[in-house]
Amino acid sequence: MTDTTEKAAVEPAPGPAAPEPAPAPRPARLWRGATPWLFLLAPLALLIVFTYAPIANMVAYSFTDWDGVSPELRYTGAENYTELFTRPDLFEVFWVSGYYLVASVVQIVAALYFATILSFNVRFRNFFKGVLFFPYLINGVAIGFVFLYFFQDGGTLDSVLGLFGVETDRAWLGTPESANTSLAAVSVWRYLGLNFVLFLGAIQSIPGELYEAAELDGANRWHQFRHIIAPGIKPVLSLTVILSISGSLSVFEIPYIMTGGATGTETFVIQTVKLAFQFNKTGLASAAAIVLLLIVLAVTWVQRRLVPDDKVDLA
Repeated sequence: MTDTTEKAAVEPAPGPAAPEPAPAPRPARLWRGATPWLFLLAPLALLIVFTYAPIANMVAYSFTDWDGVSPELRYTGAENYTELFTRPDLFEVFWVSGYYLVASVVQIVAALYFATILSFNVRFRNFFKGVLFFPYLINGVAIGFVFLYFFQDGGTLDSVLGLFGVETDRAWLGTPESANTSLAAVSVWRYLGLNFVLFLGAIQSIPGELYEAAELDGANRWHQFRHIIAPGIKPVLSLTVILSISGSLSVFEIPYIMTGGATGTETFVIQTVKLAFQFNKTGLASAAAIVLLLIVLAVTWVQRRLVPDDKVDLA
């Protein structure tokens, strides 16, 4: 018997091929393809109704002289934008944002420091996490009124300084420099917890094996921060910087509640609100809001170009 005959006798004959599954009916395929969109229907509707539709209306109002009350709209072309860019006083309020920009740097550095320290095994770390995040949970109006009494003449701050022998009759909200510095300090206190939580979550997502390997190699805490933590949280750090810059340009809540924009604390958003509701220039206010939106988008784009969000792989 030849080798071919032996192989044919040993190897079993191939059985019938398994039947291919029948394609799903057309209605089932259509329903399967539409299912994700059905889940997205509600959030997309909310996004369009409460975000994109108001922006579209604001763009339309920026080309009119609407006063916010009259039912008639008179098209004026680009007159509102021309007035904005030919009146330097409307953009001088952006200098106030410089105080909040400096405060954002302090806020990011402090949040990163506390997040790094509390990511390690230290005593009472859960207590300190709560203490740092608690101010972010408080309503902004309540914070404004609390610090309004805190900075008033003979208020809490003066009383605390008096306990240490520091006598001062300074009006903390009486001059533009001290008022803006005080308001920026309040913003640091309030939003420190948000950045702290973002950084802490990013740090805790780094694999623990990297810290163990670094300790075996003799790396101290600074080396671990420089070579493990800093590269690992780069995307979150970039996001935090973007949020801080945009927030510095559009500060509203704290200065509006505490000073109403007086004493040189008026920001661009407060000025825009006054144009719309105090001077009944809704068209000009809409143009100012569009300009602010474009400035924030431009700053964000420049930052993303200068510091691209590269994928970080520490493993």
